[in-house]
Amino acid sequence: MGLADRLVRPPGGGSTPGGEPARATPAGGTLGVDLGDLRRRVHDRLIAEVGPALYDNSLDAAALRQRVAEVAGTVVGEEAVAITASEEDLLVRDVCDDVAGFGPIDSLLGDPTVTEIMCNGPHEVYVERAGRIEATDVHFLDAGHLRRVIDKIVGGAGRRVDESSPLCDARLPDGSRVNAVVAPVAVGGPFLTVRKFAGDRLTAADLVQRGSVGAAVLDFLAACVAGRASMVVSGGTGSGKTTLLNVLSSFIPDGERIVTVEDAKELQLAQRHVVALESRPPNLEGRGEVTIRDLVRNSLRMRPDRIIVGEVRSGEALDMLQAMNTGHAGSLTTVHANTPRDALARLETLVLMAGFDLPLRAIREQLAAAVDLVVQMDRGDDGVRRVTRVVEVQGMESGVVVTAELFAPAGDSPQTLQATGVRPRVLERLGPRGRALPGDLFTPGPALVGRVGDRRWRR
Repeated sequence: MGLADRLVRPPGGGSTPGGEPARATPAGGTLGVDLGDLRRRVHDRLIAEVGPALYDNSLDAAALRQRVAEVAGTVVGEEAVAITASEEDLLVRDVCDDVAGFGPIDSLLGDPTVTEIMCNGPHEVYVERAGRIEATDVHFLDAGHLRRVIDKIVGGAGRRVDESSPLCDARLPDGSRVNAVVAPVAVGGPFLTVRKFAGDRLTAADLVQRGSVGAAVLDFLAACVAGRASMVVSGGTGSGKTTLLNVLSSFIPDGERIVTVEDAKELQLAQRHVVALESRPPNLEGRGEVTIRDLVRNSLRMRPDRIIVGEVRSGEALDMLQAMNTGHAGSLTTVHANTPRDALARLETLVLMAGFDLPLRAIREQLAAAVDLVVQMDRGDDGVRRVTRVVEVQGMESGVVVTAELFAPAGDSPQTLQATGVRPRVLERLGPRGRALPGDLFTPGPALVGRVGDRRWRR
């Protein structure tokens, strides 16, 4: 509930609807004040009286709250508003959130059940819980209030957003990913989207427990990662690609050097020898931009055993494929696509965006030689993000990339994967680095069950 809804105007008498005595107002005072304006006045007075100390961390939480309470009491008295003591406490808390935090969305950022926050303008705030989108009663006072919160977020990340650069990607101090859109691009905005950072890194057992992937399928993928098979995780927005990429990366042996490349750092690798690179937008003069492609090319000079790219969406796809083909087998990345076949076609398109006039056959040869597996992620109607297909890239025939489905949805249960009966060729190349797998893992039939690492598979 917003502040304007919580500050109840008492009807004529001296108490609020909740029965709590109202604070006395000066003679001739009016109760018809704009409560949103009251909050703005408290904030403006605080800035005027306290100044830079509000933002340089020289005030601790207790001192800040005391100062806000003093200013709020003064403004409430001047405005002649009859509010209860508890309602004035809410006013103080909301102003403290604006100054020390990120305003109305502070409570959502602290809610562990919320995975995404979507502000469609100042008066519509939606969240995602358990894969489902729902409306909230949280709202900002006006567009200016939301814009101040956006400026605070992007400014803290060393980014900027204004009319000349109305789109901005940033991240919060805890690692949560932020996207902001302002005028003139945002019609009815500004718009703010926050993909919350998971404080506790999900493990392979967590994915199995949540029903995101079967234990048999995950054990096969773990063997392929340990055996240096290169993989592409494909899926739509919010389908769980990065989460699966995190889990797959946990199977990389500790003795290898890993370089990660991302727009905004999201990967949480458990290995010790990890170097993280993050792209950078241009400055006010339009200079200083560092793209994903720049970072991928630079990572090749950093002696990596594996390169993990958070997502390929442009010409860096060519550099990624070349890296997989030139001593960096076992590298991982994600791409937006609806099916594994679409993922391969999109990679072809992204390679063409590198600016070289390459023949399609040459691109497909690179693709067929570089990528071993494509893992498809989808979000179901029930909100659960699942691995829905595992496809092996088996080479080229007649100018076409040949693929084979290893695990596909069961006919009577699309949410359950089962082996198709195809024995993957990649097993021949895993050698001693790959994990031992049960002989009946690829036998067609009902979905396999069991714990990750458990060899006692049951049908």
